[in-house]
Amino acid sequence: QETFLIIIAEKICDSRVVVSARSFADLTPQASFDIKRCDLHRLDEGPSVQTVLTREDGLRYYRTMQTMRRMELRADQHYKQKIIRGFFHLYDGQEACAVGIEAGISPTDHLITAYRAHGYTYTRGVSVKEIMAELTGRRGGVAKGKGGFMHMYAKNFYGGNGIVGAQVWPWHCQYQGKNEVCVTLYGDGAANQGQIFESFNMAALWKLPCIFICENNKYGMGTSVEQASASTDYYKRGDYIPGLRVDGMDVLSMREATRFAADYCRSGKGPILMELQTYRYHGHYMSDPGVSYRTREEIQEVRSKSDPITMLKDCMISGNMASLEEIKDIDAEVRKEIEEVAQFATSDPEPPLEDLCKHIFYNDAPLEVREITIKLIIN
Repeated sequence: QETFLIIIAEKICDSRVVVSARSFADLTPQASFDIKRCDLHRLDEGPSVQTVLTREDGLRYYRTMQTMRRMELRADQHYKQKIIRGFFHLYDGQEACAVGIEAGISPTDHLITAYRAHGYTYTRGVSVKEIMAELTGRRGGVAKGKGGFMHMYAKNFYGGNGIVGAQVWPWHCQYQGKNEVCVTLYGDGAANQGQIFESFNMAALWKLPCIFICENNKYGMGTSVEQASASTDYYKRGDYIPGLRVDGMDVLSMREATRFAADYCRSGKGPILMELQTYRYHGHYMSDPGVSYRTREEIQEVRSKSDPITMLKDCMISGNMASLEEIKDIDAEVRKEIEEVAQFATSDPEPPLEDLCKHIFYNDAPLEVREITIKLIIN
């Protein structure tokens, strides 16, 4: 009887392999999808309401967003275990913004953001291993364990910034004379800061190739946008600068809108403003439970109806571009990678004391400042 059961199990297993192989062969390599129309300001036309997604791109977007989600959830655990310290802002729920923006620009374009920066650090090319080790203050971190969660950098990525609204700058691209754009991100909580409007004025005056992006996740710290802003149409805030409001929970809408905005800037017309309607699942920072100014039911409704990862997965499966088994395999691979990275981030050594003053100035000690030699001495 035992031998008979084993034979049956083997036959079932073999048939599943055959079915799985056949289903992969029958998958659609690309498909067209309808996307939500953007609200426009001072624009005669906006991004297309239809887009083509290839199977390869779809799987890559899915893996990237899932990796970002798992990374943030693991970082949340590290923080609660007091392995990560200080202020800490997580990005889970907003993954489609970062992935869609990166899909709509070139690696040679420039990007600077605020303090919710882990996702952009990853999409700009820094490995999860280097990010997690930086969050835990280890030597293998992208900033050698001395930068922390905001001060992570990559080529053409200028990190997160803790001064609200201070990261809004686009002049570099025009000065270099290259056909590049600068993506400058800020949140709805920073949208009322005066320096943002100063940047709008300068960018429009000089026709700088800047995409100003307001990530509107509905709450600035614990204050809803309705309580903080007389006008919540952030895409119109540039006044004389054209703008568009985008579904920031849909990676395909994000990609097409970013491509449209980048093409607008590269054509020499000057800056453009994007408002991304998105949502964060965690509180503003780790000490904020996130449920004193919004309900658990509200958060759950967004998770169930608008989660960016689930929406892309459903889109690909319903479009016969991926199988459920393939998606589950990606999920398992991502979970395994994050667990391995977490082990490294807690076992890698901290930077030694003698490295405290390294990487501060371009040249090594002794330092010459205004013809005066300065020596750094650590007692």
